[in-house]
Formats: sequence, structure tokens, C-alpha cells
Amino acid sequence: MEQMIYVADDEKNIRDLIQSFLKNDGFRVKTFEDGESLYRAFVEEPADMLILDIMMPGIDGLSLCSKIREHHNVPIFIVSARDSELDRIMGITIGSDDYLVKPFSPVELVARVKAIFRRIQLDQKTIQIDFLKYGDITIDVKVREVRVGDVVIETTPTEFALMTYLFENQDRAVSREELLKNVWKFDFEVDTRATDDVVKRLRKKLTQTKVRISAVWGYGFRLETED
Repeated sequence: MEQMIYVADDEKNIRDLIQSFLKNDGFRVKTFEDGESLYRAFVEEPADMLILDIMMPGIDGLSLCSKIREHHNVPIFIVSARDSELDRIMGITIGSDDYLVKPFSPVELVARVKAIFRRIQLDQKTIQIDFLKYGDITIDVKVREVRVGDVVIETTPTEFALMTYLFENQDRAVSREELLKNVWKFDFEVDTRATDDVVKRLRKKLTQTKVRISAVWGYGFRLETED
């Protein structure tokens, strides 16, 4: 079944552009001119992915992303004219899986959307073990849960994929380029800051655990424990 994508943007030309390119690649698309109407539709019938503009009348895209993250881990893609580091980090921190700045290439947007879906599908198909453990954290791979004892750490699809990859490679450092290729499934040149943004978000969620994601200067990341 074709994946359904909801798009919210107050600019009709942007909505039409995104819808046209996504439909050409086989996705089903519904567009909305504001966040409230998308949210009402999502509550009634959840989509497989959301693409949100930040600056919209009523509820803005970041607030909508945060609101949806309270109850759902659907992939969320932020598209915005706001290009400050604070805006990008805020978007990733509150739970978006990717962030693309206007004006953007619709071809790149479609490629990133497909990469997110491809990663989720590959994760589901390549499960060979039930659990991954490091420090005081256990990942239930089949249920897709990250746990510390009986406490579940809520993760987005991108966060879960990154955590799983780091746990699978816990004995070594992993480069940013390797993460982009094997977690994001990008087979083209992209900004490696995307990895840093998701790692920042995960670090915040792991503050009450013994596990740390440490930076390897000029290279990437590795897992460490407080002990």
C-alpha cells in the first residue's frame, strides 16, 4: 500500500510543488494550509509521514511537531525558510526527523523522504536479534523500544535507528558519513550536521542513564558508560 503523507504549508505554491513531486514518486499526499487542519485530520486518520512548515497561521510547525510527539512517533519532516542554527536545532530537538531549508530542491526533498521510509523498511526486514544491551540500556529490537529497567525512553524512528546502529557497533567509533549511509540511507552528499542534531536530542534523553554518546573529534561518535 502506498504511504500517505500529510503536508502543511500556508503557501499554496509550496504545497502544490511538494505534492506534485511526491505523487510522481508514488506517494499519496494530502495538503493543508495550516497546522490545525492537519492535526485534526491526523487524529482522525494517522498518516505515514508529516511534512510541516514552521511559519503558519495558528499553531506553528514546531509547536505542532511537539504536540504530535507527545503521542506518536510518526516521521516528521520540517521544511522552513528559517535557517538559523537555533531553528534547526529546535526542530530536531523537539522531534523532527529531518529539516530542509527553503528554497529547497524538490528532488532532494523526495530523496530524503524516500530515505526515511527505506530506513524504516530495512530496519523491519533485517532484524536478526531480539535485544541489544549497553550499560544500563536495553533495546528491544522487535518491539522497537529503548528501556532503562522498566522505564521506556521514547524515541522517533530516526533516533531509534541511530541508537540501534551505535549499539550494534558499540566496540568502535562510528563516523558521521557512515551514519548518513547506514542510518539515514543517504547515497548522495548531504550536510553531516544532521547527525549532530539527532545526537544532541538523544543525549538529552539519556541524561538519566549511565550511557553517553561521546564525540570523536573530526570523525563521529562512540558509546561510553559513566563507569
